[in-house]
Parts: sequence; C-alpha cells; structure tokens
Amino acid sequence: MNRITKGLLMTGLVGVMSGMNACTNLDETLYSQISADNFYNNRQEILSAVLRPYTHANAWMAPTGQRSFWRLNEFSADQLAWPQKGRHGYDDAQWIRLHGHSWVYTESNIWDPWRLIFTGIGFCNNTIGDFDKINFQAAGVSNQERDAFLAELKVFRAYHYMKLMDLYGNIPLVTTVGTPLSPPTVPRAEIFAFVEKELKENVDKLPNLSKAMIGRITKAAGYSMLSELYLNAQVWSGTARWDECIAACDKIMKGETGGLNGTPALDSDLLATYSNTNDNSKEILFQLVYDYQLTPTRCGWSGDFYHFAQRFIYDGDANGNNGVVVIPSAYDAFKDNDLRKSTWMLIGPQVYAANPSQPVLATEEYKGKQLVFVKEIRRASEGGTRSTMIDGEENSGARFNKYRPGRQSEAKYWSNDWALYRLTDIYFNKAEALMRKNNGTATAEAVQLINDTRKRAFSAADFAKEAYTTTTLTMPELLAERGREFIFEGKRRTDMIRFGAFHTYSWWDHQPSNESKNLFPIPQLQMAANPNLKQNPGY
Repeated sequence: MNRITKGLLMTGLVGVMSGMNACTNLDETLYSQISADNFYNNRQEILSAVLRPYTHANAWMAPTGQRSFWRLNEFSADQLAWPQKGRHGYDDAQWIRLHGHSWVYTESNIWDPWRLIFTGIGFCNNTIGDFDKINFQAAGVSNQERDAFLAELKVFRAYHYMKLMDLYGNIPLVTTVGTPLSPPTVPRAEIFAFVEKELKENVDKLPNLSKAMIGRITKAAGYSMLSELYLNAQVWSGTARWDECIAACDKIMKGETGGLNGTPALDSDLLATYSNTNDNSKEILFQLVYDYQLTPTRCGWSGDFYHFAQRFIYDGDANGNNGVVVIPSAYDAFKDNDLRKSTWMLIGPQVYAANPSQPVLATEEYKGKQLVFVKEIRRASEGGTRSTMIDGEENSGARFNKYRPGRQSEAKYWSNDWALYRLTDIYFNKAEALMRKNNGTATAEAVQLINDTRKRAFSAADFAKEAYTTTTLTMPELLAERGREFIFEGKRRTDMIRFGAFHTYSWWDHQPSNESKNLFPIPQLQMAANPNLKQNPGY
C-alpha cells in the first residue's frame, strides 16, 4: 500500500514533467503554454496541474545541490559550512561570504532562491487562475474536491510567500500571472497578513493527513505552517502571537489534523524519521516525496554533503563535491553521550559498507591512506593549527549522516522522503511559545514537551541525568537544543534570528555582523528588471 499511494503522487508529477531535470530547467516547454481549454479535460489533467508546484519545490526546499532556501538558511548560521579544502571548495569565496555575513546583492546565492521560489508561486498562480475556466463537472471532479484542490494551491502559495518573507522581508505580492508587470515592494507585515489570511481561510478546507495524501498539503501541513508563522510573528510582523502558535500546535497534537500512519506520534528511533522507509513514520507531517524505484528522482543531498569516495561508505552509486561539514563548535555542542552525535553525524575512520574490513581511501591530501573524518578544520597534513574557512582538508569536519540512502541492494534504496515538518517541530514550537509567554522561564509543560523529544537521544540511564528541569531549560539552552535536534533540516538561521543570536553571536570563523544581515538583499538582477522594488536597509 505504501508504494501504491506514494506512486500516485509521483505519477501525477511525472504526468507534467519527465524526470528531475525538468524541475530546474526554467526554459522547458510547460503545460501552461497550452490553452487551458485544451488541457483540463479530466481529473488526471487537473491533478497534474495541482501537483506541478510540488515537483518544482524539490529545487528550493531541500539540499538537492541547488542554490536554495535551504542553503541560505544553513550556510549563514552557526552549524554548517562549506570551507575550502585544499584545491577544492573556494568557489569564488561564495561560501566564505555566507559564513561571514559579507554577501552582496549581485551573487547567485542571493538571486537563485528568489527566482526559484517565485517560479513556484507562478505555478500556483497559473493553476489558480485557470480554475475559473474549467468545467469541473465535465471532468468528473466534484465541487468539494474542486474546493480542496483550490485550498491546496492557496496554502502552498502561502508557504512560498512565508519563506520569501523570511529571507528577504519586503517583497512583491503577486496573485495573478503577469499582473502587474512590475509589482512594487510590499512591507513584510502586509506579506505576513496575506499569508495568515490565506492559511486561515483555506486550512480547514483541506483533507486530513493520511497515507493517501502523502507529500501533499493537508490540514497537518497547514496547521504546521500556522504554527511556524505565529512562532515568528514578532520578527515578521512586529507583533507577538504566542497564543495562536499554541492553538495551532494543539490542533495537531490532539490528532485533529490526521497523521501519515495513524495518529501522529514521535518516532522512537532516531533514524526512522529519515530512513528510506520513512513513509512509514508516524512523526512526519509534511514531506517531499521520493520513490527512486518508481521514478528517476531522489533527494540529491549527495552533491552538497558527500566526499569524492562516499559511495563506498554506503555501498551506493553517488559521490559528492566534498562540500558541507559540521563546524567544530556545532559538533562540540553535542555531549558525547548524546546519541544524535554518533547517529546523525559521520566521523572517524571510514570503511566499505560491502566489506567492513576494507578501508575507504582518501583521494586528496591523504591519497592512498584511509579516509578519516575529523571534527577539526585545519591543514593538519602540513602541521597547520589555524582553523578558518580556507584551512580545510578533504577529511575536515564531521559529516551529514541523518538521512542514509541504504545499500543499492535494498528494496527502497534512496527513496527517503525529505521531512519539512514533523511532530517534533510542533513540540518545540509550543514549548517556546509557552516560555515566551512566561517571560522566558520554562513552565512544567514546556519542559515535558522538550524532554519527550530529548529522551530518545540518550540511554535510559543517561537521560535520568540529562532531562531538563524548569531551571535548566533556559531560553539560550532551548536555542541550543533546537540546533541539536534540527541540525541539517534548513531551520537554523530562522531560529537564530528569532532568538536575537544571528547577528550578535560569534562562532568558529564568524564574528558578529549587524542587524541588517537578518535580511538578505533584493537581488541585483531583480532590482534591474523592476524599478518599483525598494532595496532592504544596509545594502
């Protein structure tokens, strides 16, 4: 049953485009160039149009090798970096600028997320605009299903705008394709109000989450978005909305929005939420769906994360650019008895998965020797002790191991779905809202929520000593624990800004910047194309 329901979504996506390349090729011939009168003839064609934004979302919502929302939100924060490693990884210093908050408005890292997310909005707007032209009755679609499809598109569009608002602040607001041609910048608070209105008006028109709706916008996804929106309301709109955040969390926690596999529950296994069978997770509330056995698509995290010889470590078929690593201070933020440290990060001597007695060999500074990942980022092969963004070697830094593809012989090899919201998000969001309502002091309920998620990270014996109390769960500790729990998940910059840490904290090779860096600049290419845009302060 799992493969059947997952396959239905993948089939709908492939019905619009062929393969993963189409999601990033913006010059392709799109169905939107076909007259709506000639396209929406049956339910499958309508569904294909509704699903089109999901396919494109792979390009910006997950670490798939694109200059994406995910990259901006992680590489500018205090956990992950792409340091230069010998002759590799300097890349015109673009990763160094992200780490040091010295980016400029002319570079691709700033332009591409804007372009990709607005393209997704365009897909939503196009189909929403076509709905008035469709004879749904003739196509075999009921009014109720039509309303659900429309709500799905509007909620997904709101999600796009929420992420754009997070990155860039004041942005254009466009709901109709081509109108206006040069939309003006809209204040962030107005974008917030639009997102809130779209979510509130449509969330209850959505179906509950179920296996049949895997990977699609449901009530569970919609209320997760509301939870995130209200958690960040003080930053994004200027007004705190803690009670509304708690109410959205409660809807999900009470089981009123459905679940992927029954009532939502925390996965007890640290890997179940991320495995190649994570469509069986009870924790995931919204995910990007992949089934590598049914389609040629998979979540391509290998490009950003994997070493040049990493395929041997997993008995897989993909190596990477040997790019992203965990910075030393982030690795040290995990206690040694924290099972997340040894489970979600890869460190130490590497061996072949197919033959554990055979070492994986390095290819650069340590060519011919066993590849040994170390937490330090320095030129150890040359006796170097300095640790900066230009001092890495091929083995520098602990590596991504949260999502594991499995071996090629496995039935679900590299069919891992990428989780965007999970129940743990909801526990943390509610706990934080409770603490902020209580002047930053933990309540008993907040402590219980965080401990419920934290206990799977320790042995039973250790957790007796590691459980939080109302005294030890301070606001700085909550930010630190969010970092440990959500490492690699694309959330860190947003969290740091909400805690006032993004431009004020120091970490590894980063010194405090200034408050203007809480927003990225409007890209130069967009400014040149649209004279009605107003640049963000400080750029």
